[in-house]
Amino acid sequence: MPLMTMQRDTRQLLRTGLAIFFMGTIAALLAVTVCGGIGRQGPHTNAGWLALMVAMGCLPTGTLTLALGISKVIGDRKR
Repeated sequence: MPLMTMQRDTRQLLRTGLAIFFMGTIAALLAVTVCGGIGRQGPHTNAGWLALMVAMGCLPTGTLTLALGISKVIGDRKR
């Protein structure tokens, strides 16, 4: 069985999804550690709020983009 090469658009979807997801992960970790932490009523600093907003935008978007890329890889293998 020959190795199948990944299509260019599939590779781009996976690369973009990973980049967005990791950016959200880094922002969430920064909000919890460096930017003052997150309490019961939210982050304690303005930088914490900004990091939290970036994380809340990037994590769902990156997850959905990765899911689309993975489903495209599976679909390409079935063809």
